[in-house]
Amino acid sequence: MRLGGALLLGACVTAAALAFGSRPLGVAGVGLLFAAGAVRVWAGFVRGPVSIIHVAVPAPATEGDRVRLRIEARRASRMPVGSLVVRGSLDRIGAYECRLKGHGRSAVSDLDLGRLPRGRFAVKDARLVIGDHLGLESISLTADPAGAAVVVHPRLVELQTLFSDAGRLGGAGRRLLLRRPAGFDFHSVREYTQGESLRRVHWPTTARRGQLMVKKLEDTPRDTVVVLLDCDPAGASGQSPESSFDAAVRAAGSVLKVYATRGRKATLVTSGSGGVVVQVSSLAEDFRSVLGVLAAVEPDARSKLARWLMHEQTRTAQTGELVVVTASLEPAAVDVLLAIASRRLLSVVWIDAPSYAGRPTRTPSGPLRLSGLGIPVAVVRRGDDLATALDAPRAEALAGA
Repeated sequence: MRLGGALLLGACVTAAALAFGSRPLGVAGVGLLFAAGAVRVWAGFVRGPVSIIHVAVPAPATEGDRVRLRIEARRASRMPVGSLVVRGSLDRIGAYECRLKGHGRSAVSDLDLGRLPRGRFAVKDARLVIGDHLGLESISLTADPAGAAVVVHPRLVELQTLFSDAGRLGGAGRRLLLRRPAGFDFHSVREYTQGESLRRVHWPTTARRGQLMVKKLEDTPRDTVVVLLDCDPAGASGQSPESSFDAAVRAAGSVLKVYATRGRKATLVTSGSGGVVVQVSSLAEDFRSVLGVLAAVEPDARSKLARWLMHEQTRTAQTGELVVVTASLEPAAVDVLLAIASRRLLSVVWIDAPSYAGRPTRTPSGPLRLSGLGIPVAVVRRGDDLATALDAPRAEALAGA
């Protein structure tokens, strides 16, 4: 029975008691009216600021972990209550309801979310529903979740070596096993200054302009590595956590972790709508931010890989090595990647997206064309062991067995 029903029933019972002269009915009717009035006064005192704290356990979680959401509500009012229930919703999970336990102004309880896939599940529309002891009235108070979210990191694989460590074939078929960690790259031209060495003269420009022009060189560090995660939605197939994009996220994180472990200056770049760039200089300090980005990234790129590489080259230009993780190797993207491979080291992790949708797998011409020109390419299909696909020595040992 709710408050309005209690008032109506109390009035009817009181009227019946007066009509028939029944004292028991009069006591019951007055009691109902008194209870309804007391609850109305209680509702006025119980209102006040509330805060709801959401904490995921474990924090941060890794995909596949069983996650519990600890919810704590704190009230400014000291008025006793009969029940406390928190209601809200989580992105991609849906609505939830949790009955809290506690006394006084603070109450807490745990909500079992089960085993969650990778993602960042933001808390929305959180509110505290307060009930009285008689069950006649409930007060719903909204609370700001303050950006609360359940963050589930991708499950990375441990790698000792990478598929690209075995060496690369240059354009003339030779192995490129050594690359200088730093050096000068041709940037532009400028006018010749008296006393400069003629070795720096750029003769084609000199002949075209009719005056001596020298090469303007730029000091470029070549010990840096950029791992580019392609977020093209066309390459996302299957359902999370066994989707092609989830596999791409795990691959990008695992490759980046190897370089960070080796002490290389590594950078994660995503081609999504947010265009996130995260630099890693220390595995212990910076890699947690990488995992946070990988947890939240979605296949929401606005442009194809080829166009992104052509228009966003500033993010990958100052690097000695580029690792591209993609499920979309169209001919235009392959052409751009080949142009990049002529200037810096390049390796590609290709995710076979159709295999994650249950369609027949067939390697397209893109990966074959890249590998045929000596660019290391790792192929990841549904059901493959990711560590084996990314670790060439492990794959060779498995094949030999």
